[in-house]
Amino acid sequence: MNRTTKLKHCILLLISIISISVNVLNAQSLKLNSKTFGMTILGTTNVHNFESKVTQASGELIVNSSKQIQSMIVEIPVKGIKSNEKLMDTKTYSAFQADKNPTIIFRSTEVNSLQVNGSDINVSVTGNMTIAGVTRKVTLKSTGKVVKPGVYEFKGNLPLKMTDFKMSPPTAMLGVMKVGDAVTLKYDVTFEGPAIN
Repeated sequence: MNRTTKLKHCILLLISIISISVNVLNAQSLKLNSKTFGMTILGTTNVHNFESKVTQASGELIVNSSKQIQSMIVEIPVKGIKSNEKLMDTKTYSAFQADKNPTIIFRSTEVNSLQVNGSDINVSVTGNMTIAGVTRKVTLKSTGKVVKPGVYEFKGNLPLKMTDFKMSPPTAMLGVMKVGDAVTLKYDVTFEGPAIN
């Protein structure tokens, strides 16, 4: 490799480093607004349907300088899941093995698609969901909007099966009432942060 070729390689490497640095510096960190978010777990039993509200959550969304989603993480404390029935909550915490695995975690691994039309957003994100200590790949398909610069709202539904995470659906009343395997996580979350140009 002659001196000119080496110089060209060094220049290209320098440009790449500068480009990466600029993207990192211009990345926007948005935090999940824990006061305005809404999450509900919807399910069925052989007696009646049920719903439990997620009362606590935290998370971060990283958007790069091109307004593309770079990464996302959401964490939900299991004992922040509440229904109107104390027995149901106890059974829920037991099924989730809350003492051993106190947090539900979603970490994005890939943005499958992102469509932006004005302030409206349609996005599909694949990631790792960890529940009761078991991790599975799931895909979130969300509709959203840019509320204002630095504020993004996303809504969607995520169907899950408890047995996919090696959980045993709860029972009550000496096994008379049985919870169905399939549940749906309905969410309406807002990520907020300083606006970038």
